[in-house]
Amino acid sequence: MAPAKALLDTSILSAIMKGIPGVMPRTRAYLAEHGAFSFSAITRYEILRGLKAKNAIAQSAAFDRLCAASEVLPLTDEVIVKAAEVYADLKKLGALIGER
Repeated sequence: MAPAKALLDTSILSAIMKGIPGVMPRTRAYLAEHGAFSFSAITRYEILRGLKAKNAIAQSAAFDRLCAASEVLPLTDEVIVKAAEVYADLKKLGALIGER
């Protein structure tokens, strides 16, 4: 079964960028199916701030290339409303997850 299209979070994208062996087979399968990653502008910010704080110039350049080849989704009002709905639904269920 092919992997469904997904919005990658910061932890997963970081693991992919580090080449962690446990995530690489699924990463290759995902790219074979979808051709590119999708992640939010917030994830781009979180990764980029970490790289800049470490002055990781080569990694920052590689990340810029990854972003150019990926779908970086903007933070729109529609996204904010949907996130608020997900939060409210999870809170009602007593199943809150972390903000990240």
